[in-house]
Amino acid sequence: VPEGVPNPYNLVCRLRKSLYGLRQASRQWFDKLTDTLLLQGYTQSRNDYSLFIYKHGTDITILAVYVDDIILTGSNLEHIQSVKQDLHDKFSIKDLGVLHYFLGIEVTYFTDGIVMSQNKFTKELLQGCNMDLSKRAVTPLPIHLKLHADDGDLLSDPETYRSHVGKLNFLTNTRPDLSYTVQCLSQFMQNPRTSHLQALHHTLRYISSTAGQGIKLQGTEKLTLQAFSNSDWASCPNTRRSVTCYVLLLGGSPISWKSKKQSTVSKSSSEAEYRAMAAAASEVTWVVRLLEEIGVSGLSPVTLHCDNQSALHIAKNPVFHERTKHIEVDCHFTRDKVLEGLLQLSYLPTKHQLADILTKIVPSPQLQDLCSKLGLSDSQIPPNLREAIGSIS
Repeated sequence: VPEGVPNPYNLVCRLRKSLYGLRQASRQWFDKLTDTLLLQGYTQSRNDYSLFIYKHGTDITILAVYVDDIILTGSNLEHIQSVKQDLHDKFSIKDLGVLHYFLGIEVTYFTDGIVMSQNKFTKELLQGCNMDLSKRAVTPLPIHLKLHADDGDLLSDPETYRSHVGKLNFLTNTRPDLSYTVQCLSQFMQNPRTSHLQALHHTLRYISSTAGQGIKLQGTEKLTLQAFSNSDWASCPNTRRSVTCYVLLLGGSPISWKSKKQSTVSKSSSEAEYRAMAAAASEVTWVVRLLEEIGVSGLSPVTLHCDNQSALHIAKNPVFHERTKHIEVDCHFTRDKVLEGLLQLSYLPTKHQLADILTKIVPSPQLQDLCSKLGLSDSQIPPNLREAIGSIS
């Protein structure tokens, strides 16, 4: 019984209807929405349970759900309108029109593609940091900076550090260039020190000078999927673990990326690179299955680029030997996918390695070059295009 309600007989209440705000409310809502969509002929994706797909002949409609926010797209406008009306009759939804803003991500339309950015979120983050950001920074962190767990005095107010790093983690949804930096800063959330706060200040100054940046998605005549994997061996000065990273490009647009410290210590740079390839291979497998569900086929074999020849030899050679017998079985996932024909391994010189931006802080010229190749673009619409874009929307 809720507090304040008399209960002389010490009874309990049975909940007959799920109420908004309770722990089970979102689950009950999703179950009801799922049942409604299945009755309308949709199928729930096996690779992403929040994705629903409807196919009829050559037409396809895709519906993506996040709690009570929905993105709806497809090839048949009449069916899309019909779905909107059915959902409105069932749940009384609000149609927001063409996609411009979703979960803090802004979508800006250009003549040659769209840019996904987080301008509003970035401005709110910078306004609430209470730091002097007037001095421009050209890299997310100082080059060659190594943060130690015990360097500097403990912060008197660690909540400020934790709050800002947590927000930066959300910002990496459209900023691959911040993934490595956020991964570094997140390691010291428990006991942040003055040196860590100084690094955070540098990162915020970099964000302030690149506030309008986002990822650009462009269409191509033929869709191809390629992956880049990289690793920085024993780069963590505290644990001597390596940093694993990968980035996936669909056409020329980034659709998935990650920078993470490995869970174990690698005995060589080859092993570290091999583990990075396994992480990339796992992501490629999932993305290919997801894309095939929505009708994008013919992506195999997917080219996986790596700048370590030894790691490539290990992945291609099915014979175990002294250099690989200590590596866990799950790391040989890459080798299995090569034999299946899903992956095609390719050597790429380090200077052309796009994933390099996710393993370390690179000099400003190289950073700008990699950001450009990754499809990072400014989301601000040129004045001469504003009127044209507005009429199209």
